[in-house]
Amino acid sequence: MVITKSRLVLGATAVTLSTIAVTSLGIHSRGQALFKASPKELIDEVWQIVHRQYVDGTFNQVDWQAVRKEYLSKSYTNQEEAYKSIREMLKRLEDPYTRFMNPEEFKSMQVDTSGELTGIGITISQDEKTKQLVVIAPIEDTPAFKIGILAKDVILEIDGKSTQGMDTNQAVSLIRGEPGKPVRLTIQRNGQKKQFNITRARIEIHPVKYSEKQTPAGNLGYIRLNQFSANAGKEMREAITKLEAKKVSGYILDLRGNPGGLLFSSVDIARMWLDRGIIVSTIDRQGEQEREIARGRALTTKPLVVLVDKGSASASEILSGALQDNKRAVVVGSQTFGKGLVQSVRPLEDGSGLAVTIAKYHTPSGKDINKHGIDPDVVVDLTDAQKENLWLRERDKLATLEDPQFAKAVEILGKKAAQNTMPTNTN
Repeated sequence: MVITKSRLVLGATAVTLSTIAVTSLGIHSRGQALFKASPKELIDEVWQIVHRQYVDGTFNQVDWQAVRKEYLSKSYTNQEEAYKSIREMLKRLEDPYTRFMNPEEFKSMQVDTSGELTGIGITISQDEKTKQLVVIAPIEDTPAFKIGILAKDVILEIDGKSTQGMDTNQAVSLIRGEPGKPVRLTIQRNGQKKQFNITRARIEIHPVKYSEKQTPAGNLGYIRLNQFSANAGKEMREAITKLEAKKVSGYILDLRGNPGGLLFSSVDIARMWLDRGIIVSTIDRQGEQEREIARGRALTTKPLVVLVDKGSASASEILSGALQDNKRAVVVGSQTFGKGLVQSVRPLEDGSGLAVTIAKYHTPSGKDINKHGIDPDVVVDLTDAQKENLWLRERDKLATLEDPQFAKAVEILGKKAAQNTMPTNTN
């Protein structure tokens, strides 16, 4: 199979609880196959895909040949038994991003290409060390966001059911449901337990919001990017073009709480800001690098500050890392999430689907950000209390001078403007 860029996904978890969102955007299905594979054929199909494509040729120190022999030696009477074995088989890799989706789960992922989601609006991951379910970030203006769910919250229970040993697909099945019906999450935050009763809803996501900001540093363009969906590039291009027409003197690009999305989307947007330079390198298990570069088509060269926090993940880290390493932007905020792996998502013979980690990515300077993230050039950390107030209770202060991270961005752009207008002595 040729893996097209539209199939490469960078969602921080690969699961968004609003049917399975971010990472599915741009994936094209061949639909329900005419031929329905037998249980053993399906198991072997999954095994073969992992065998050919998985990023680690040692399969994380697992004897993958022995795994095949073990699971093909069993007897299966139906597909459900095969699905259970496939999930067990993939768990051997201890990689939460390589996962199986039954036909219903895979169909839900494909439905999300419409941009209208159903759920509570959070992106989750399974922590690679603790195996706990962790919130990457709530999607802005969704039920989870409005009620106060934060990045790095640990999900302990869903409607009273413990999440211990639960994978992300199981969590999605429990949290997803009909609009208007509630779900109760028990969250651990800073060692304390909190309960949230959240009402599910239909969610329409527009990835880009923008506005002019009159500041002490002049008339600035403010662009907030919520996620790297299939139409994020188009909306970003429109935002920059319209702000350029208004003669803004500089830009603030807000990636706070952006959990990631599509690889091609992050590369496309990077090219709108960068005229020259490497954007990202993806490295497969043979160590072969594929570099994405800028093509001399930047829409603006005006000063830029990028805002990030611990909810900025994956594709957000590609973009902020590219702009930072190429000296195109100053990155301000908190250390980012740290997810530097790429998944390929593909349909299987019976209509189910498989996401496989096929590569890792490095920033232009060669930094492997997996598990560490991007370090801001200027650190401005917010406490959880500050973040709750800013993002939930006092939203009118977000992206104003009462927002400490935004205020620092304005200060930096003001200094750059002053440097550009200083007279030069000549002899």
